Amino acid sequence: MKSVTLKDVARAAGVSYSTVSRALSDSPQIGQETRERIRRLCDEMGYTKNYIARSMVMKKTDLIGLVVPSIDNHYMSELAYYAEVRAQARGYNIMLCNSAPDLRQERTVVQLLVNRQVDGILIVPQEHHSCEDLKPYADQVPMVFLSEDLRDQPQSCVTTDNARGAYLGVEYLYSLGHRDILYFGRRRAVTHQLRAEGYLQACRDMGLTPRVVDSSFSRSSPEGGYEMAKELFRKPIDYTAIFASTDSNALGIMRAADEMGIQIPEQLSLMGFDNISASALSRIDLTTVEQSKREMATQAVDILLNKIERGTRGYVHQILMPSLIKRGSCRMVG
Repeated sequence: MKSVTLKDVARAAGVSYSTVSRALSDSPQIGQETRERIRRLCDEMGYTKNYIARSMVMKKTDLIGLVVPSIDNHYMSELAYYAEVRAQARGYNIMLCNSAPDLRQERTVVQLLVNRQVDGILIVPQEHHSCEDLKPYADQVPMVFLSEDLRDQPQSCVTTDNARGAYLGVEYLYSLGHRDILYFGRRRAVTHQLRAEGYLQACRDMGLTPRVVDSSFSRSSPEGGYEMAKELFRKPIDYTAIFASTDSNALGIMRAADEMGIQIPEQLSLMGFDNISASALSRIDLTTVEQSKREMATQAVDILLNKIERGTRGYVHQILMPSLIKRGSCRMVG
């Protein structure tokens, strides 16, 4: 099938090629009536801009790559949504890529984006080492990392103070009278290492005995949390609260508790981390630590566009403060 060109539109409108071009670029040389007639005709004929040709002329694609480990993760999908909203508000479109299941795939999709000549890349890395692995591409195209704490790396990143967030969670549970708090978390990524460290530091400061269930061999997902919680609940429950390192895992823990007749919060308090949208649903009502996905995505996009549009050099480490969201999944004890 033949694509509709500007010349086709000009012929149908009975005007010159340059008139059509000016009308579509909002040139003040073209009257409002003519501009609207030409745009209406473009819609009727199915004309679309040739972005490849335009990018060759302008040396710019107005396209940003966004790489996440898995878009079916609630946290990642919300982060991607806010990134797209901000990018579109500033005149850019997003090309979304999943980097799972391994670091080779992460490198492959970043290479794909560079080959497609995106203006810049936002990436939620799979691991802390991703930064070094992707350095050859970061030298070619502006790049900003999200979520992972890269304060020890010379790359721009926007993340949350994860250690502080976990400390806030333990502090709140302690204020409710909980002295046996089980931490359910992963230790693989630096983000989760920091959350675990925040939990351990809070336990030290409050005189609590740390109790950690390592979920590193399970996905951070409702399904992963569910499977591990089923095993956990087959043993005697000698703790009064579970602090899950992600809301996704907390949702799985909640499901396992429901199936096994464990009432939340009457028998067991439950707290998550992230504040994904599902946490606020009335039947879930999960107390959680919030890291602002909107703020993280917005700041990351702005930092990236400063690199693209202003040629900003160097790197920025932006650490956002978490906050506690109190809902109904935790209760006072003792």
